[in-house]
Amino acid sequence: MLLFVVAMAQEKDKPAYRLFTKEGKSISYSKMLKELQKAEVVLFGEQHNDPIAHWLQLELAKDLYQEHKNDFVLGAEMFESDVQLVLNEYLANQAPESNFEQESRPWHNYKTDYKPVVRFAKENNIPFIATNVPRRYAAMVSGGSLKALEGVSEEAKKYIAPLPIQVDMNLPGYQNMLAMFGNSTHGNTKSQNIVQAQALKDATMAHFILQPVKTGKHVLHLNGAYHSDNFEGIGWYLKQGNPKIKAQTITTVLQEDLEKLSEEHKNKADFILVVPASMTRTY
Repeated sequence: MLLFVVAMAQEKDKPAYRLFTKEGKSISYSKMLKELQKAEVVLFGEQHNDPIAHWLQLELAKDLYQEHKNDFVLGAEMFESDVQLVLNEYLANQAPESNFEQESRPWHNYKTDYKPVVRFAKENNIPFIATNVPRRYAAMVSGGSLKALEGVSEEAKKYIAPLPIQVDMNLPGYQNMLAMFGNSTHGNTKSQNIVQAQALKDATMAHFILQPVKTGKHVLHLNGAYHSDNFEGIGWYLKQGNPKIKAQTITTVLQEDLEKLSEEHKNKADFILVVPASMTRTY
């Protein structure tokens, strides 16, 4: 009996991830890829410190590139729009890597988590767009609402979604953010400003994603899951800019059990990447 138990334990797989449809049906990577190849935009929502998500982003970039070749573009929340020039110069071998990594204000986990996909873009001459709003403008809104942007220069407006930015405070994701700060008058003012700053990021990322789509390109965009979960955030603004856009979303979640998708994670995205809760974090 002991030998039988040991044999059964040895036969049990320990997958590093599982994929599910939004309805909770298990799906293979190859079948998911076939669906994603039809999209104009794929929003890959990650947990920023998840190694499996970062690895799969790179693999998906390789496969979508093979499908779309010269019509393929990468984009990421992790680069702000005002560093597009140095990003372009690095990709074109005009700026040394050391300068790029200093002047592009990369996230602290850039070298482990995002550098591989940037290198892939560089090696294959794939355009890479810096989509996020410069953090100074998000800070302005967080401190003084979207009205704080009314006085920015024409030069500054190049790095922001077209003003004025409309925000639907009734979207569930934004409602959840509002609830995090309580119900006091002061709390509501503060939380509304923070939600507006979040919306500024979402709208700006959508704005810069839409530019290559207008010319027939296919975009794979990397962003935190909260920016695209439940088909809100970036996805909502993409629809405002182009109601007919073909967009697909992926989100990343953690579960103890990978056999089935938890009810709480259903319908978060078109495809759900489930990673073991015990997975090593990159930071």
